[in-house]
Amino acid sequence: MNCRHCQKPLSQIFLDLGFAPPSNAYLTEAELHGPELYFPLKLYVCDACWLVQTEDYARADELFRPDYAYFSSTSQTWLEHAARYCHAMQQRLGLNAASFVIEVASNDGYLLKNFVAAGIPCLGIEPTASTAAAAEAIGVPVLREFFGRALGERLAAQGRQADLIIGNNVYAHVPDINDFTAGLKAALKPGGTITLEFPHLLELIQHTQFDTVYHEHFSYLSLHTVQRIFQTAGLRLWDVERLPTHGGSLRVYGCHADDARGTSAAVATLLKEEEARGLREMPIYRQFQARADRVKDDLLLFLIEQKRQGRRVAAYGAAAKGNTLLNYAGVKPDLVAFVCDAAPSKQGKFMPGSHIPILPPAALYEQKPDWVLILPWNLQAEVKAAHADIEAWGGRFVTAIPCIRTHGGEAE
Repeated sequence: MNCRHCQKPLSQIFLDLGFAPPSNAYLTEAELHGPELYFPLKLYVCDACWLVQTEDYARADELFRPDYAYFSSTSQTWLEHAARYCHAMQQRLGLNAASFVIEVASNDGYLLKNFVAAGIPCLGIEPTASTAAAAEAIGVPVLREFFGRALGERLAAQGRQADLIIGNNVYAHVPDINDFTAGLKAALKPGGTITLEFPHLLELIQHTQFDTVYHEHFSYLSLHTVQRIFQTAGLRLWDVERLPTHGGSLRVYGCHADDARGTSAAVATLLKEEEARGLREMPIYRQFQARADRVKDDLLLFLIEQKRQGRRVAAYGAAAKGNTLLNYAGVKPDLVAFVCDAAPSKQGKFMPGSHIPILPPAALYEQKPDWVLILPWNLQAEVKAAHADIEAWGGRFVTAIPCIRTHGGEAE
């Protein structure tokens, strides 16, 4: 297998999580009685451009099915993040009714609805029918296609180049990152801006966030690697921000390589920090497997001890990261009885691999578990605030990443 960016043959394994089903392939009750598709879940690191990527097995059309169950609007925290971003971009870039905004992977319209409300023309590009239909229902125009060079060139030929192209948590999801970036270049108006948000590889490593690894994430990105990919496509990074979202993300700002805008000092500062922390040397990658295994082992020890003590554990948030964690640890319904999720699209289904049932949040108050394992740990403050009433029966929260921590922050 070769690096998806620079094509160098890969030999360095960063993380091996065995075999797992796609993390968003939730099952109906009927599907529990049939075969389930599993793929190897292994990451390699390229020691030339330092792109971290999954092993080549799953195809995008096998992962992003028409009934894809992730709806961005489920999280109030994410909705607020999107609204703040839209306001900031209007101010910073001077967007108005004469501008044109494109969002790639626009999901259910969670973000573009802010531009629609502001009277700024926009277009969502979203291949999954379920989320695209939800966006259209609230007035967001959607093109139901996968994005790449061909679509970017077609939009340009139609005179639909954008003043702003947005890609939130999509850059890591594309199997051909070079083709996708070439599409950004083609669809960008002269003087236009690209912003991409993606989980930062440095944060993944520092905080043992191995549960953010799943088949839908083809790439795991540092600023250094993204800068290289942009340069190859004739683009330039001119600013970067660090965000708390998804356990630590970057928002990069890109433009055409010949754009007159200067480059923020923040770019050089973060590149130096990545280098100082070892992201361009092999030892930090070779040490990661043992750290992931420790998290897995500690979670299993905790769950087994609760079972032996007669305590019941449920989970909250049928998130992709939760599926990675549960499947790598081999957790089944005997250790985690059910998972609650606010998304109606997931309720009544079962977690892939573990086959743990997914119930509405009301099940917490009906069944009163002793522990609630928060699987989307990046949203733990939101979950705790929404369900603080579990303390009425002595229920407590627990998270597993970066280590086992109870609601009060005490290590078990």
